[in-house]
Amino acid sequence: MRPWTTVPALLVLLAAAACSTGPSLENQGEVTAPPGDSKHLTIGSAGFTESDLLARMYALLLDRAGYSTKIISVTNREIYEPALESGQIDVVPEYAATFADWLNAKKNGADAAPAGSPDLAATMKGLRALAAPRGLTVLDPGRAVDQNAFAVAAPYAAEHHLRTLSDLGRSGLPVRLAAGDECVRRPYCAPGLKKTYGIRVTAVDPKGVGTTQAKQAVQKGQDHMVLTTTTDATLDSFGLVLLADDKHLQNADYLVPVVNRSRAGGAGVRNALGRLNTVLTTADLARLNEQVDSWRRLPEDVARTYLESENLVPRG
Repeated sequence: MRPWTTVPALLVLLAAAACSTGPSLENQGEVTAPPGDSKHLTIGSAGFTESDLLARMYALLLDRAGYSTKIISVTNREIYEPALESGQIDVVPEYAATFADWLNAKKNGADAAPAGSPDLAATMKGLRALAAPRGLTVLDPGRAVDQNAFAVAAPYAAEHHLRTLSDLGRSGLPVRLAAGDECVRRPYCAPGLKKTYGIRVTAVDPKGVGTTQAKQAVQKGQDHMVLTTTTDATLDSFGLVLLADDKHLQNADYLVPVVNRSRAGGAGVRNALGRLNTVLTTADLARLNEQVDSWRRLPEDVARTYLESENLVPRG
């Protein structure tokens, strides 16, 4: 079994390293050294199901291409991104628009204009411009996208004839939203729902993004709508349905591998991970998440079975 580093010890290690690596690479001038191709790579996971699955698939693909890999799980981007810059982590699965906004805020402050947008090409251009001075390379996005999404109870949708977020805005219904507490200020959450769709969000119930508790609150009628994601495959089991983002409030959060250029920026890693882009779709990712979250299968088994089914790794 491939090594999997536990979080608490790792957080201490990476936090110390992040403090000792000196000024950010963005202040060290243009990166001119050729990309590296280390044969021993560390893959980072953000610790939730989807990230774990992607990290496992990355590892299997890289192993197949002749690399030796290990996976570490770090739930805090404030920790794993500096570790990626320093080369303690070599590869992470990321989300294009979210990571662009995060790097932009890191460089220009929390009030900086967003770098991500619903336009994938513009988002990737901005993301790569922000990543390159930090010694990071953003590989090509695939077909899978994991965006914020909003779901309501199926009977509630039927009663009020709701199929889209525009329908909900036109209804004038007061909406109690189950989401993370940051939703009250995030432009793609409560403020965006009001500005783009005219939805009356009367309260944000801080139960987290797509958590069981949040979905149960909507199922039971305690809340009216839940913030989840487009790859949430458990909605049916809670009797929930997604409302279409028909005015494209959400950004282009396509899945992208981000690598440390000096260690994993060469063609070998790019080609190995690029094989996943040709097959993995949003629907595929939702089904894989369901197998872990609902069927209680192990992420490593789900990842391997999927890659075997797509003939990306040999059957073992």
